Amino acid sequence: MPTYEQLSRLLDPATTALLTVECQQGVVGPQSALPELADAARASGALTNVARLVAAAHVGGVQVLHAVAERRPDGRGASHNARLFKAAAKLPVQQLSGTTAVRIAAPIEVAEEDFVVRRLHGLSPIAGTDVDALLRNIGCRTLLVTGVSANVAIPNAVFDAVNLGYTAVVPADAIAGVPADYTPAMVRHTLALVATVTSTEEVLAVWQRPRRLRPAQRLRPV
Repeated sequence: MPTYEQLSRLLDPATTALLTVECQQGVVGPQSALPELADAARASGALTNVARLVAAAHVGGVQVLHAVAERRPDGRGASHNARLFKAAAKLPVQQLSGTTAVRIAAPIEVAEEDFVVRRLHGLSPIAGTDVDALLRNIGCRTLLVTGVSANVAIPNAVFDAVNLGYTAVVPADAIAGVPADYTPAMVRHTLALVATVTSTEEVLAVWQRPRRLRPAQRLRPV
């Protein structure tokens, strides 16, 4: 785990963005297409922690992006080159554009200033989407990755962020996957090799503590 000072430097609100991954009603909500994953996200406290981080980001001026996976009703543009896509197409709940399934799930709140980035194909919340361009345009250097799943989308997001030159930070208690014991194994043996692993409480401690002004920012007497 990083020290408070290290984390404070990484998570400067001016250069940090928070990404929530597939925290949509059709994935982690009560009517999820993937009930086992939804149960894991809620039972572990991960979804609640994502909501806490988003709320703190809104108060602290940290840009929030919500990555949503969806598909058109006619399926045009959707990926078909993996077993996962074929299985998802047969699920009773579909992540169709414009439906309740692709709305951000409670208790996460979406603010007017948030970006909602939707993708119709692939496995990554970043590759092939607007996320990279948006991050660069706001001057982001550190990307805080949260959400689901630790099996597929979260590692994709972390790897893509690192490959694009961002520093990835992962609050281990704000991500979830299945089975439940897979998530800590993924964090320890994979994500920790490329990202800074921390916790929700440590991130909140940084954002909620008043930051010291740098010398150039200190007010001078008139």
